[in-house]
Amino acid sequence: QLQLVESGGGLVQPGGSLRLSCTASGFSLNHYAIGWFRQAPGKVREGVSCISSRGSDTNYADSVKGRFTISKDDAKNAVYLQMNSLKPEDTAVYYCAAAYGSDWYYRHPTWIESTYDYWGQGTQVTVAS
Repeated sequence: QLQLVESGGGLVQPGGSLRLSCTASGFSLNHYAIGWFRQAPGKVREGVSCISSRGSDTNYADSVKGRFTISKDDAKNAVYLQMNSLKPEDTAVYYCAAAYGSDWYYRHPTWIESTYDYWGQGTQVTVAS
């Protein structure tokens, strides 16, 4: 069964850090670009960060630039989202998604959800004191 699984969410105080993991089972992430999205209560899901299949190129939503870092470890078949200086407005369910193709990152707008092939079930991140 092909699936993505997110983990690492939880409750953290403002200013704290979390590292989310996205692992794949049933397929290799070597040839997939990975995007992280989030959906806050009552809001539309939005793109957070994306990394190319080779891990050489990344982009970030303006709201998280300088605070979040995406990375890819093909040996562990995983992608990570390091989140620092967390704010209450970062509270959301975070999803990872995989898009096939070594050139996908360079040929598609990274926040168009329909261009992704696989999605995880999400992990809750709550930033509150």
